Amino acid sequence: MQRYFVNAGSENDRYLIQGEDFHHITRVMRMKASDQIVCVTNDGKSAECIIEEITDEKVVAKVVKWEEGSTELPIKVSIASGLPKGDKLEWIIQKGTELGATEFVPFLAARSIVKWDDKKAEKKVDRWQKIAKEAAEQSYRNMVPNVISPLDLKTLLQKADDYDVKLIAYEEEAKLGEGAVLAKTLHELRLGQSLLVVFGPEGGLDTKEIAILKEHGFIACGLGPRILRTETAPLYLLSAVSYHLELLR
Repeated sequence: MQRYFVNAGSENDRYLIQGEDFHHITRVMRMKASDQIVCVTNDGKSAECIIEEITDEKVVAKVVKWEEGSTELPIKVSIASGLPKGDKLEWIIQKGTELGATEFVPFLAARSIVKWDDKKAEKKVDRWQKIAKEAAEQSYRNMVPNVISPLDLKTLLQKADDYDVKLIAYEEEAKLGEGAVLAKTLHELRLGQSLLVVFGPEGGLDTKEIAILKEHGFIACGLGPRILRTETAPLYLLSAVSYHLELLR
């Protein structure tokens, strides 16, 4: 059943769907009155709904049954990616959303090849947010991850103060055979806590960045014995979180 994210407020258990979702329902899916969809509110609740009315501008969906449970990870995981080149960040956002990430935080790392254009920033971030929304609908999420505009390292460190646990995925630790930090961290995490993990761009994080991050409470960890690409490492981390906190419990 197709899922759509709607505003939390409703009138008599009815939701109005407009804009791109209206177009998707009427033009792409070619749905009609009496067809069923799932509406997900921005406070994480979902309901099976029936399309009650379709006008030229909106779809009216009526709640039939509220769903129980949630598909969200038991902790909040934010992925901070050193801005990579090409469409790699789009891949991270799409697949990371499917795997349960709560937020994506691009940042301008020392080795980031891409030069961020502030003039195109709003359009770029809007595209990233749309990718997250579509991936959240496809993967039956109860929330759409937030994607923010790229930060510099100083601003990232300020943001990091809001998290319970902070890690650095560092390839040099993997080369040295370090394999205990991630497992220990996941074992000690408690339901509802927040985790921020920093990943470098192509070429990784430089030693100065690692030192600064450690000074601000980040712990470096390896992600197994193999060296992963910048777009693969976040997916490994999210898969490990899911396995440890969902499948093993």
